[in-house]
Amino acid sequence: MCLLGVGTALTGTAAALAGASPVAAPFLIATLLVYAGVAAVIAVTIEGWHPHPRFGAANLMTLTRLGIAAIFAGVLVEGLLDPSRISAGVAWTCVVLLSVALVLDGVDGVLARRQALASRFGARFDMEVDALTILLLSVLAVLLEKAGAWVALIGLMRYAFVAAGIVWPTLAQPLPPSLRRKAVCVVQYAALLVMLLPIARPPATVVVAAVALAALAWSFAVDIGWLLRRRGVRTAT
Repeated sequence: MCLLGVGTALTGTAAALAGASPVAAPFLIATLLVYAGVAAVIAVTIEGWHPHPRFGAANLMTLTRLGIAAIFAGVLVEGLLDPSRISAGVAWTCVVLLSVALVLDGVDGVLARRQALASRFGARFDMEVDALTILLLSVLAVLLEKAGAWVALIGLMRYAFVAAGIVWPTLAQPLPPSLRRKAVCVVQYAALLVMLLPIARPPATVVVAAVALAALAWSFAVDIGWLLRRRGVRTAT
């Protein structure tokens, strides 16, 4: 029911945004495909990862953030077809939606713990929605010419890390909770929010993107170093 409700709201929002666009069909298709695809994965994998009888308000907030990310996917497809279709009005709408997503991201974990509904599913769901949103927005920043193509590394770095873990299992080991990692995630969101602003232009946006990418690279380097040191300790024992 949660998936259906958010999907219905998402369809209405996407349709409203697409109403003024000459490429409304691709926009709607991309938006709904992204949401439906992730929702299907949730429905298949939630059992065993979410031991609670209720889905929970926190997961519903993350689900809403998924809906927002799906709308960004639709905007991205529109931009790939023709960057000029992403008007200042669409950009401002994305800024508002991202602001809502940021607020929800800031309270969902706290709410889950207060309601005693925290789970492995909720933590992973939250992380994957963050990663998807940042990937979509980093590519969108490239299309809006806020900086060079290298900005997409902000969104691609996490997926590159996951791929490296498949080849090198040491990097696939679980990492401990980290306030540093959460802070860097907020930095990425804030940087992308600034870059989406229609009034923000290079070279200011280039500087913002460079700082965000440097912070992200440093955070991954710290995690990789921790994993390698842990592997060395295990090997020694």
